[in-house]
Amino acid sequence: MIKKIEAEFGSYKVSLEYGRMAKQAHGSIVGQYGDTVVLATAVASDEAKEGIDFLPLTVDYQEKAYAAGKIPGGFFKREGRPSEKEILVSRLIDRPIRPLFPDNFFNDTQVIASVLSADQTNSSDFLGIICASAALTISDIPFNGPIGAVKIGRIEGEFVINPSFTEIERSDLNLIVAGTRDAVMMVEGGANELPEDVVLEAIGLAHREIQKVIDIQLELKALVGKKKMEIQPLSINRELEEKIKEMSLGRIREAILISGKASRQEHLDKILDDIHLHLKKEEEDITKEITIIFQEIEKNEVRRMILDKNKRADSRGYKDIRPITSEVSVLPRTHGSAIFTRGETQSLAIATLGTSDDEQRVDALEGETKKTFMLHYNFPPFSVGEVKPLRGPGRREIGHGALAEKALKAVIPSKDEFPYTLRVVSDILESNGSSSMATVCAGTLALMDAGVPIKAPVAGIAMGLIKEDDKIAILSDILGLEDHLGDMDFKVAGTRKGVTAIQMDIKIAGITKELMALAVEQAREGRLFILDKMLETIAEPRTTLSAHAPRILTMKVKQEKVREVIGPGGKVIRSIVEKTGVKIDINDSGVISIASTDEDAAKAAIEMINQITAEAEIGKIYLGKVRRIVDFGAFVEIIPNTDGLVHISQLAEHRVKNVTDEVSEGDEILVKVIEIDKQGKIRLSRKDALKEAAEKGEITEKRAVKK
Repeated sequence: MIKKIEAEFGSYKVSLEYGRMAKQAHGSIVGQYGDTVVLATAVASDEAKEGIDFLPLTVDYQEKAYAAGKIPGGFFKREGRPSEKEILVSRLIDRPIRPLFPDNFFNDTQVIASVLSADQTNSSDFLGIICASAALTISDIPFNGPIGAVKIGRIEGEFVINPSFTEIERSDLNLIVAGTRDAVMMVEGGANELPEDVVLEAIGLAHREIQKVIDIQLELKALVGKKKMEIQPLSINRELEEKIKEMSLGRIREAILISGKASRQEHLDKILDDIHLHLKKEEEDITKEITIIFQEIEKNEVRRMILDKNKRADSRGYKDIRPITSEVSVLPRTHGSAIFTRGETQSLAIATLGTSDDEQRVDALEGETKKTFMLHYNFPPFSVGEVKPLRGPGRREIGHGALAEKALKAVIPSKDEFPYTLRVVSDILESNGSSSMATVCAGTLALMDAGVPIKAPVAGIAMGLIKEDDKIAILSDILGLEDHLGDMDFKVAGTRKGVTAIQMDIKIAGITKELMALAVEQAREGRLFILDKMLETIAEPRTTLSAHAPRILTMKVKQEKVREVIGPGGKVIRSIVEKTGVKIDINDSGVISIASTDEDAAKAAIEMINQITAEAEIGKIYLGKVRRIVDFGAFVEIIPNTDGLVHISQLAEHRVKNVTDEVSEGDEILVKVIEIDKQGKIRLSRKDALKEAAEKGEITEKRAVKK
């Protein structure tokens, strides 16, 4: 039984189909937008995993090379480890669906979204979210959805629903929004310094648009939806809960007021250990139950203290930012470096300037591109006082780095303005609240220290929310504890002018537009405060580059001269590189970039190229070499591969009977260009050049040695 439902959604129809593919999965949907097709499946184990108190959810998004009519590159001609894009889209799908599973659902659950067809026009990320939601909605898996998702662009002041790849390139906004019927659950995107009210307007438009895909999911559920599996409600031993409260409540209240993260956690762990020791029973293991009750008491006390007493764990007010310090030029050999510290969160950022050889090649379904700006984020275990094996970057590192890269990308100068490939690395040295936003701040400082002419400095801030009924607290610069126990994680980065990146994850329903507007305004105030603190350390980009950074000089030659600079088989350009030690990059338009840590070597290479590409100018005097003698004159090479004729009448002031009476092959003689005809033939005059040189006292001819 195949069922298919569709709706108008931007420039194309979106369709959801059930019953054709992957029918053994608990939920399976094929979604299509344009010619882009995504298959999403959802499967859950029959029983909860033993001994766990969390949802073991795995979400994977994968792109098949065949979807775009390609064969994977490399030695193994098959898909390998997930690309950065696949990891980021997996996170995009995970974030809005995870809060919508019941609190007491602990079954292994897996959602897989696979791109089966890519039209190289339309994005598959928002479609992956829609299909994953639909697969869960029609399955027997408990899920409080459905959710919808949409992309929003903005071209020349007009919003665009689900912009194509070419439209995104012209857009000053690239936003993806996911949400339920009643509330926005997730926002992710970048902008070119747009005002907050424009971003809020885009989010409001997105929430209205996603109602269309929520409608068709509910319609499909009514047709083919399975009965949801029954899950046992959480049973709390109220007698045990009262005992634990009696033993710990006062101590918990004292512990959560300790400002230091490590010290606070140490005291809380000690309280829990004492409870376990006191309530330990040999006949039954209640360790897990004690821990769950204790954590719930801690959560409720933190939230109560914020809402009822206006007091945060470190005694700050709602809008207060933790102490900020920053330094630049902290490392002697790097091109730019900075340390940014905010409370117990610290980022060491290093900026490195490279050449076009360092550009990152990205081979994606939509085509091959090159990245000239990269930001890489590292989160070593010592930053949170833990011992773990060092591995490659995980989903968290990839996601945080991508957000910070998005925040800074809007202010990076174009390749024409600053012909460098840029890499920023953020090593998190301490973490207690939004290391991704600390990365944005440290990255800005490192770029300015490196002398990168960014358009404007960027700062970032993480916001939180605590909401119980009508009581609401919006928190600026949240701690890790407030993030973990709160209802919202909202990160905003931008300049004084406007927003460059935004990421929001809502853990509860019912966040109104008014509440979101309050959070955005409070974030703007905090961001500007942080920006002022940063600029006390370095107010603007340095005017000179580090002595250790490569110097890149650019020049432009005519397109027809590119072949001459390269030479047969690259012979000419290799010769220049060998003589000067520089790196040379030439594009087909005639733009040449010369890179070297020695500026004099770069200038020498430019001079060599100028000699190769130079063209004769009427009225200019050259010291040329006689290449060939004929009866009526001499052919003289005035610049490489460019000859002109000195007629016998133009060799000297007096009458010349034989050309060889005045010049010989190999002589270096002064000549002046007196004419260039339509065919490009050059007429030269030695007598005019000698006369002009004599008047200036600059006769520099060199006669060939005659044997």
